[in-house]
Amino acid sequence: MPTDSPTLELGHLQFEALLTTARLSANRNDFALTAMLGLLGLRIFEACGAKITDLGEEHGHCVLKVRGKGDKTVLVPLARSIEHATEGREQGPILRNTLGRRTDRHAATRRLQHLSATGGIRMARMHPNMLRHTFVMTMLDAGVSLRDVRIAAAHADPKTTMRYGRARKNLDRHPNYIPAADMASGT
Repeated sequence: MPTDSPTLELGHLQFEALLTTARLSANRNDFALTAMLGLLGLRIFEACGAKITDLGEEHGHCVLKVRGKGDKTVLVPLARSIEHATEGREQGPILRNTLGRRTDRHAATRRLQHLSATGGIRMARMHPNMLRHTFVMTMLDAGVSLRDVRIAAAHADPKTTMRYGRARKNLDRHPNYIPAADMASGT
């Protein structure tokens, strides 16, 4: 496995523009799709496979039971991001196509590309994993521990999570700055 991930993430303003475009879309699935990938960090097959019956409550939290890689099941806390897509329904897939059937990953990718173009986001090739990558990088940038990011992303191996940040070659967060800052502050 290469040490760097070739996948790019959306910048903060790009992701915000995508979320806003999805929220304002006439297609009630758009915001749920965007939120499931970018705010919950789901893989595209997890988002497309989610059913209304997978929604529930656990210890006072609204949760989505997700069947992930290796047929592992995890509970993902969620905001009200998917309510609009499921409004008035008690069963079936969360993300539906115009025929009322489960949205497949190809249709979901096309929706993301449409939302990206509508929102004025200039990306060479928008694809679902960019939002998962955005999810991971947003948490890492916010200082969330690698362990907690790994758990949230449902990565079995910490090396997978570590790959995300390496592609950036971000020197702003290099650990060498910590002792330099301590010495400059006189501590």
